[in-house]
Amino acid sequence: MDRQIPSTTSDEIDLYIRTYYSLLRSSGDVRVRALEEAHIYSNCSLHAGARGPNPDVAAFAYSAARLPSCMYKVQRIILGQAREYFEAEGHPIRTWETVRTRGRRRPLRFDGLDTLAAYISSTSDIDDLVPILTAYQIVWNQMHSFLAGTALGSRLAAGVAEDELELDPEVLATILGITSEDVHTLRSAFETTWIEAMREIARRPADLRLRLLNGSYSQYQRTAQRWWSGIEPVYVRTQRPRRPPVYIVSSNTHSVVNLLGGYARTHRQAILDFAHRTNREGLAPVLEAAFKRGDDAEISNLTYYLLRAFLHEDRGDSDPRRLEGIQRFEAEGGLQTIDVPGRVDVNAQLIELGRLRPERLDPRVRLPGIEALAGSDAVILNIDYPLGVAAYHHLSRLGQGVGEIRGVYIMGKAATLNGRIGDVMIPTVVHDEHSRNTYLFRNAFAAADVQPYFETGTVLDQQKALTVRGAFLQNREYMSVFYREGYTILEMEAGPYLSALYELVDPRRHPNDEVVHLTTMASFDVGILHYASDTPYSRRQSLLSKSLSFFGVESTYACAIAICRKIFANELALLGKGG
Repeated sequence: MDRQIPSTTSDEIDLYIRTYYSLLRSSGDVRVRALEEAHIYSNCSLHAGARGPNPDVAAFAYSAARLPSCMYKVQRIILGQAREYFEAEGHPIRTWETVRTRGRRRPLRFDGLDTLAAYISSTSDIDDLVPILTAYQIVWNQMHSFLAGTALGSRLAAGVAEDELELDPEVLATILGITSEDVHTLRSAFETTWIEAMREIARRPADLRLRLLNGSYSQYQRTAQRWWSGIEPVYVRTQRPRRPPVYIVSSNTHSVVNLLGGYARTHRQAILDFAHRTNREGLAPVLEAAFKRGDDAEISNLTYYLLRAFLHEDRGDSDPRRLEGIQRFEAEGGLQTIDVPGRVDVNAQLIELGRLRPERLDPRVRLPGIEALAGSDAVILNIDYPLGVAAYHHLSRLGQGVGEIRGVYIMGKAATLNGRIGDVMIPTVVHDEHSRNTYLFRNAFAAADVQPYFETGTVLDQQKALTVRGAFLQNREYMSVFYREGYTILEMEAGPYLSALYELVDPRRHPNDEVVHLTTMASFDVGILHYASDTPYSRRQSLLSKSLSFFGVESTYACAIAICRKIFANELALLGKGG
């Protein structure tokens, strides 16, 4: 690099991190209120209203989406690395309820009363969860103080029947000092527990307690090993090659399998009928417009997006017959899903290229001569992308267990400083806050690989990415320093992945605080694609209080198509069938 990387230290953020790690060393509970001052004065971009008197509903909604719906009942949170640690402290979490969140894949257990247990698979879980809990408590208590002493607050606290409550959004907005739109955001944050949560906020201030059970770096590695132990029996074959060549993909659990498995395409008419019948998320008119234009790509994307809702219509999430039917269908085409291997919430999919059914493939990934893949012995191993440093542990463990690696392709969400929500960004430089390394690499993708499948947004290649420690652990001044140096992408996984990649191609551990040239080191493709889910400089466009929803489907599938086409082209070339 021509220029030296700027200092990566924000004094306020650094103080915040040191504060919570020093407190969590305690063998007892830590009250979250002890973290509030450091949180407030860190000037987090995601909690811009922390110093103000009025509740920052956007920050609260962001936090609530990454906490379970039972959170309004929770008063104590225990963090641990393995079940044994919880049980040694007298918490029989095997008997506790499994709870989930909308915005994070993190194994959680709830005792049904007031205690939540959260598994952590890397330090990134701590860096992510602690600020989320702190922001949640700060805003909760702001809302409690505004409701206290009001007629509405008294009625909520008294448990007046919901049909008699008259929870007028305008009245609530006036009491809380927020807008009617904020009330809608707040209601969406609580989803079905809206009334129960507001009652609890009116009754009491939050005083969350947090405890980190004893753990270690080696336990993070053991967690990754346990995860791999759930994948290995499916990956390893009885015939040669026992450990087949592999293309490692980190994305999500729907895009690649939808493009290659064909279930949604085979059941397209039934899904479209469902869309017209239910008008889910108001997408029926969008479908009508796509049909009028003859836009098969958008129809396919809509079909993929609606598949999950279609499968669960009137049946719930656990209909075993339908699930078994889908698994049989996909297995016919060489696709196998490995759910929560090793009890780690990072699902995996194994896709045998030689068993793919060309007629089931999405037309956008059907390369000329695709039938020749029948002669391939390679597989795609797609993992549901982990959070932060967990990416390092997972890719490191994959590198130890798989055979020849023919490509590593990473697709994930990121914030953009120069684009819009839904745009696709392709970096060639990544600065990692964890290792303090600046990685330079040759990205296997360019704008031309993605743009043909992406009409509504922009594809920006030759970008620089900053891998941050956590969504809350950044502020405007800190981001401005990097923006001036040309860094336009903020995300959490690329740096840890590149640190693991370094160790896959070099006999040494990854360095620290260096400029690392990976450009000529890897003998296989390395591709990283990000789609923008947030714009920190423009809170109105931010996803603090909403989900990408269908708006992000086109960019997601454009990236997945580019990855599938790259894998097919590479494999066809090896088979001597490439153009």
